[in-house]
Amino acid sequence: MKHWTELRTAMLVAQTGTVSAAASELGVHRATVNRHIEALEHALGTTLFHRHARGYALTDAGRDMLEVASRAEDMFKDLEGRNRSRAGLLSGELTITALGGIASLIIPAIRKFHIAHPKIAVEFVAEERLAKLEHGEAHIAFRAGPKPDVTDYVVLPFYQIRFGLYASRDYIERFGYPENGAFEGHEFVGTVSRPTAHPYSKWMRTHVPQTSLSLQTSEVPVQFEAVCAGLGLGFLPEHEAQNRSELVEILPPRIRWAANVWIVTHVDLHRTAKIQAFLRFVRKDNSQNSN
Repeated sequence: MKHWTELRTAMLVAQTGTVSAAASELGVHRATVNRHIEALEHALGTTLFHRHARGYALTDAGRDMLEVASRAEDMFKDLEGRNRSRAGLLSGELTITALGGIASLIIPAIRKFHIAHPKIAVEFVAEERLAKLEHGEAHIAFRAGPKPDVTDYVVLPFYQIRFGLYASRDYIERFGYPENGAFEGHEFVGTVSRPTAHPYSKWMRTHVPQTSLSLQTSEVPVQFEAVCAGLGLGFLPEHEAQNRSELVEILPPRIRWAANVWIVTHVDLHRTAKIQAFLRFVRKDNSQNSN
């Protein structure tokens, strides 16, 4: 690829922040690094770096360059690894991002993928913030809610999480079972003060007064532990609740209390060997769990 050498040099300067560090990484003289930067800026007709006493800082054009260079590097690494792939020896890094609350749906596939490809270092980033795949912040994202509609994203269905209303057996012993949908005198775990993205949010705000909350939280993992501990009734994911013998179903899961989870990759990297290999495991694992 034309200017790939200069582009890789610029990427290293951006990542390290100095010409000296980039030169050391490449095993070349500082003057070579400066020459590469100047040649790339001339070819692109723009300034990529602000030069200052402490090093080099990216301009807006430089940030665009880094985004493209990072994706190109991933694709070159994939190209290098294709022969290893044929021998079952994929290597490199794979970053996955998802809400921590759906980790139990993904970890079994990660385990099988690791056994099959032990040379790939997998990182799981659990956070609410949506990673920008176009900036190389992750290779694969699992996102709950409406289907992402970003033009450069490849979006595949993964799982539908259904929520039901549950209580612990300890809670039932103390407060009794709410018969015929009569919840007067019962305590709840959750939030009703403001709408949330949870599919059961409207039901909670309609049926539960603020004074009936024994614990206020919008975090599903916290809600799960609180309900299991007997603090009150609460909405929980069916796939987790059905595995806990201490829980009693109060209202069965319903489609209107469901949230779809999507597998999202960037179109530039979707066909790379390591991403395709992981997708085979995660989709096969999910299809088995759905049967």
